[in-house]
Amino acid sequence: MMFVVCDEQLPRRWRTKEGRSLVDPLVGLSTVCLPSQDVVSRKIEDTIVIVPLAAGIGDADDELYTLNETAQAIWERLDGVRTLGDVVVALALEFDARREELEAHVVGFASAMIDKGILAVKV
Repeated sequence: MMFVVCDEQLPRRWRTKEGRSLVDPLVGLSTVCLPSQDVVSRKIEDTIVIVPLAAGIGDADDELYTLNETAQAIWERLDGVRTLGDVVVALALEFDARREELEAHVVGFASAMIDKGILAVKV
């Protein structure tokens, strides 16, 4: 779903130079996400480390991000092809958790990472 609105409150990455919205900032199970081109991630031992490559990505105080086990399981499935709903289904096969709980974790993680510029939404 795509909205064309002018809203100065939207983060810059969600607007064109003219101020039109590029993407709906609301994230749902039909959203397809992938790592931003402005970050690199590597698995070091058993931990995924995300490094922002551009200024303004992530938090000003944080330069590196490490993911806990749940976040790693989500991150590894965000390939730009699967929807967040597909990720929930895959995680349900692997983890003993209620679907509603998995949905909350997946959508919450994706929303937070999109807000920081670490994930991008495929339009």
